[in-house]
Amino acid sequence: MKFFNSKSNYLKWIWNISYSVIGLLILLPNTSFAQTTSGASSTISSGDTAWVLVSAALVMLMTPALGLFYGGMVRQKNVLSTILQSFFLLAAISVQWVIIGYSLAFSPGNDFIGGLSWAFLRGAGVPNPSAPTIPGLAFVMFQCMFAAITPALISGSFAERIQFKGFVFFSLLWTTLVYDPICHWVWGGGIFEKMGALDFAGGTVVHMSSGFSALVLALLLGSRIGYGKNPMIPHDLTLVLTGASLLWFGWFGFNAGSALGANALAANAFMTTNTAAAVAALTWCCLEALHKDKASSLGAASGAVAGLVAITPACGYVDIVGAILIGIVASLVCYNAILLKLRFKYDDSLDAFGIHGIGGTWGALATGLFATQWVNSHGNNGLFYGNPHQFLVQLKTVAATALYATVMTLILFWIVDKTVGMRVSAKEEEIGLDLSQHGEEAYRY
Repeated sequence: MKFFNSKSNYLKWIWNISYSVIGLLILLPNTSFAQTTSGASSTISSGDTAWVLVSAALVMLMTPALGLFYGGMVRQKNVLSTILQSFFLLAAISVQWVIIGYSLAFSPGNDFIGGLSWAFLRGAGVPNPSAPTIPGLAFVMFQCMFAAITPALISGSFAERIQFKGFVFFSLLWTTLVYDPICHWVWGGGIFEKMGALDFAGGTVVHMSSGFSALVLALLLGSRIGYGKNPMIPHDLTLVLTGASLLWFGWFGFNAGSALGANALAANAFMTTNTAAAVAALTWCCLEALHKDKASSLGAASGAVAGLVAITPACGYVDIVGAILIGIVASLVCYNAILLKLRFKYDDSLDAFGIHGIGGTWGALATGLFATQWVNSHGNNGLFYGNPHQFLVQLKTVAATALYATVMTLILFWIVDKTVGMRVSAKEEEIGLDLSQHGEEAYRY
């Protein structure tokens, strides 16, 4: 039985949730930020703080940029709904993060999940142990933007056929039960951080988790009506290129900001990020020219994003040679992953798995190959620098991330589909999600 099938039930549900949240806030102990921020030590660096705050703003820009990137690739009748999905998650996950997400990801807990001691940011003003030279709230804000964009990446797999209410509930549950635990495993003192896994800015935490979940959702939701028979070409490639350019720009905050300071490590991450993206874009254009006789704007944008995805876990651990090789292979594996999608005929609408799942997997494994302590003394050498153990650790991290994201997405899909519903009706899909889900049109001629 579906919930919310009447307006009165929907309003009652909203009222009950609002009443519960207000009651919880009243019952919470008084938590003054003046108390927590007073613990900030004299080691706080104004330069590091400024860089991380700017980086947080750059990463924030990536979520609406992703909306533009995805929005240009769908048909005209679905462009607003696609952009809104990214925009809405920026708001929704920002709230989820300060209430519970940050605590689950970074507060003291066990090897698999943090606790609730930092819920509602209690104690968050104190510098995080992984970022001692910046205020705690600067670290919270930076990580918040990572949490916001990750579920938005998944939206590329189910574009043009998902109910908005199903999308909202699934995304909030997924962030809480998939993203937050994986973040804790790798960055919050969990099992893989203790094992020595290297993920500088989110190859497993962000791209693999979202990419493999995207594949599951694409398969469970089924193909769009007419997929494989009717043309479903991008309606506005200028939006795609604009979105890709803004993503590239924001990615400097994503990767170089993960140094958590204005230092040589940030400079290395900045340079390797740009190099890998540039090489991957050129490689993709060459592949298209060889395969289709023409290089396309969509291909150039896809190649750049594939390179950015793949360099994300490695950017603070590899040198320029490593970045170039990572960028070349990223385009090779992602390009062929998209060709395999066409062969197996599953409808990953905007290639979220082909770019983020496959690109993130390659990047995480490549970190175990090309990492060198010459770049970052806090990381281990990789296989090609005499340390095969690091590659095995990366392999374990990749396998666990893919398995956990896949299984949890299966479970969460079933729960949400049986309650609020996930897929729109055939009639709503034919009309387009802009009108059927939001009562709006992007263009009026």
